[in-house]
Amino acid sequence: MPGPIIDLSIYDDEAALLAGLRRHDPDACTCLVKRFAPLVYARALRLTADADEAEGVVQSTFIKVCAALPNFDGASSLGTWIYRIATNEALMLLRRRKPQIALEDVAESLQPDEVPQQLHAWSPDPQRVALDGELRAQIEQAIAALPEPLRVVVLLRDVDELSTEETAAQLGISPGAVKVRLHRARLRLREALAGYLASRTEGAHDPHEPSSQPGTLPRARGPVE
Repeated sequence: MPGPIIDLSIYDDEAALLAGLRRHDPDACTCLVKRFAPLVYARALRLTADADEAEGVVQSTFIKVCAALPNFDGASSLGTWIYRIATNEALMLLRRRKPQIALEDVAESLQPDEVPQQLHAWSPDPQRVALDGELRAQIEQAIAALPEPLRVVVLLRDVDELSTEETAAQLGISPGAVKVRLHRARLRLREALAGYLASRTEGAHDPHEPSSQPGTLPRARGPVE
């Protein structure tokens, strides 16, 4: 028998939801989970690349959120705070996991046979592709295909925009290792996306317009809080 239907619109914004949580409104916790669970799951799936483990991160995240809520000081938005907890939960899971290739087993230097060969020049117009859903999907797929050590670094640095030092602290590695892994990740992403972007821009350039310089890798942005 289905449970009661909860009207999620009873809280207009995060401030109203937070006030409801602090008043211990009976529907506040359900609204909290319904509002932020998709964000937490997407974040966990990106980091772990495993649907079952992502579900576990969702559960552990909201357990910790509920336990820590009385100490939430509002210095950041509620969504940002939950997002950080979810990230920490996913990273802790990765540390406990016994991967086929451990994080520290990856050589922190580029090997000659690892340098991508298909570094075709491409220069997408940022305004044209910024909201391109197809391109976003291609970037998401390319990031998901990276080995775990590279995937995690590129998510923290290029998606979450953490500094090198902050990323190193999150992963327990040196800033130098972060820089090497990020460089390797960007090379692999550039190679993975080169063919797609070349096909997209082929024939689209106006010969009467000056050529733009090759751009950097389009950033796969995470949920903005």
